[in-house]
Amino acid sequence: MRFEPGSFAEIFFVFLRLGLTSFGGPIAHLGYFRGDLVIRRHWIDEAGYAEIVAQSQFLPGPASSKVGFTLGLLRGNGLMGGLAAWLGFTLPSAIALFAFAMTAASVGGPVAEGVVHGLKLVAVAIVAQALWGMSRTLTPDLPRIGIAVIALTLALMVPGSVAQIAAILCGAVLGPMICKVGDTAVGEGRAVYPVTMRSGVIALGLFVLLLVALPIASAMTGSGPVKVFDAFYRSGALVFGGGHVLLPLLESAVVAPGWVSPEAFLTGYGATQAVPGPLFTFSAYLGALVTPAGHPAIGATIALVALFLPGGLLAYGILPFWRKLSSIPRARAAVCGTNAAVVGILAAAFYDPVFTGAILTPLDLLIAIAGFAVLVLGKVPPWVVVVLLAGACGVMGYQF
Repeated sequence: MRFEPGSFAEIFFVFLRLGLTSFGGPIAHLGYFRGDLVIRRHWIDEAGYAEIVAQSQFLPGPASSKVGFTLGLLRGNGLMGGLAAWLGFTLPSAIALFAFAMTAASVGGPVAEGVVHGLKLVAVAIVAQALWGMSRTLTPDLPRIGIAVIALTLALMVPGSVAQIAAILCGAVLGPMICKVGDTAVGEGRAVYPVTMRSGVIALGLFVLLLVALPIASAMTGSGPVKVFDAFYRSGALVFGGGHVLLPLLESAVVAPGWVSPEAFLTGYGATQAVPGPLFTFSAYLGALVTPAGHPAIGATIALVALFLPGGLLAYGILPFWRKLSSIPRARAAVCGTNAAVVGILAAAFYDPVFTGAILTPLDLLIAIAGFAVLVLGKVPPWVVVVLLAGACGVMGYQF
């Protein structure tokens, strides 16, 4: 099937294929993108691709989705190309997780209970792996370890999103004071972005406006859809460091107010590891659960769009200003501090609710450690660990 180069259809179906086959998380996704779009299709050269990847690390939001959005924007020479890329890459896993949300509660018996508990143990292994890898990369020295410890303390002592926001701001303030970065720009690519200064300012302004106005609108109207959109938008606006950081943010957004039970939350997070595409599609699962009966598809759509929107607005809005911003050492140091704080926030979430919600017996602990070892030492893809642990627990009917 051939499409006009740069058309909505071409970009959508290329990214749909990637969305159906890209297992392994954001770092793996970047490898898939490079192999297909840089090496095979020659949509962009290596230098331009490296610049886009640098942008995705510089801003909050889903790293691989922002890269895909920007590549689609370039290919389609405008916003519709970016939207085509996002839809193609996101829909497969979003639909799969929505279907899981609709069927998980109706399946009972010891086998189903075993699978559900296995998914919780998968979440322990996956988050431990993410924490291990991120700590080695984002806290390589004592100053950044100190920032992570401060963030960990805040997140454990003060429950809810307030502590997480405070920890991120603390990292951003301390970063320029104690983190050392080089004097070279983050990226030196050659891509020419089809975004005007005016369009960039509008996108950045809309990002800030929604961040400020949504909580006010939620409090004034009491509307369920507005509350859901606000909760997921704020979570998406604060995600630095990868999709696994969603765990503490979304836990505060949907579990703390009682919208989703801790058990259902961890089960869905475990299931998210078994599907390809971005981890942010976990929002489709949660959105289906937080919506009143009869409208799960609407809730899933609201949550999905709200979680991805802030990263998309920032990715689009920053393009006209990227090269100047990336050359400012203090801006890069602030990002280093923020990333270190993210490690502390994730460590707090690993303890509660992930570890405390899943590890009920010594055998649970051994299974989770085995899953972690397979991931880290055996380099086995996460979806394989999902199948192994959830399947084994299902066969045993979780009679531990």
